[in-house]
Amino acid sequence: MESLIVSLGFVFVAIIILLKTAVVVPQQNGYVVERLGKYSKTLNAGFHILIPFLERIAYKHTLKEQAADIAEQICITKDNVQVGVDGVLYMQVLDPGRASYGIGNYMFAISQLAQTTLRSEIGKIDLDRTFEERSTINQNVVAELDKASDPWGVKVLRYEIKNINPPQDVLSAMEKQMRAEREKRAVILTSEGVRDAKINEAEGEKQRVVKESEASKILQINEAQGEAEAILAVATATAEGLRKVANAVIDQGGPEAMQLRIAEQYIGEFGNLAKTGNTFVVPANLGDLTSMMALATDIVKGKNKLAPAEQ
Repeated sequence: MESLIVSLGFVFVAIIILLKTAVVVPQQNGYVVERLGKYSKTLNAGFHILIPFLERIAYKHTLKEQAADIAEQICITKDNVQVGVDGVLYMQVLDPGRASYGIGNYMFAISQLAQTTLRSEIGKIDLDRTFEERSTINQNVVAELDKASDPWGVKVLRYEIKNINPPQDVLSAMEKQMRAEREKRAVILTSEGVRDAKINEAEGEKQRVVKESEASKILQINEAQGEAEAILAVATATAEGLRKVANAVIDQGGPEAMQLRIAEQYIGEFGNLAKTGNTFVVPANLGDLTSMMALATDIVKGKNKLAPAEQ
């Protein structure tokens, strides 16, 4: 009976030792093992057996990416304006051993360092630029924290500013400034619109005047060309008619026809002269008709003599 109790005692102790020395490490975790108080190794995910009474789990770290909230703090900008700034920090443990022995509490240390670095970065720029330089501030904070946390085995991945809260009086001044800027832009845009409209009107009037002058020029040119062509046509027709009359006079019976035509025109004009007034003037020499007809006959005869010589 006693031997049975002793055996059960040994079994119970063995089970306890097995439970104390058998370790199952979850995925994305790292356990730091100490042997007799000194760092021995880092256990990754899986089942592990420790040496009883010699080895123990000293630290447990998650290897997942962690987010730490950075509390709001008062920062002073380059133009001496106090603003409240808070943010969120993302980090990841890469070396559980250094994270265990490099610093006591890496989470607290990195959050405090993030606050001091943020105050330094905010102090380099004016208030108006803090809103548009967020990405630059975030990058600078991450660069400084990453250099400081490297000996601790922690990688700072990114930092994001959540809120920038200026004082209420500063917000009121900024709102007035933005309203004034908007009104200024509205006035400028209105004036530019009026200016462009006047320029367009002047340009249209200029083009209208140019078009009208060009049209007048073309009209005058066309009229001049038409008058020139009309004069030329009349001259050509007159020359052609004279030429035909001359040829008709040269032909047989031409002189007699010419004398008859002249006599008819003379008598007709003499009759018209009598109709124009109450006073009728009779030419002193009524033989002028005979002499005129004789002169015309002589001219025709002279032309007839010259025609054969020209031929």
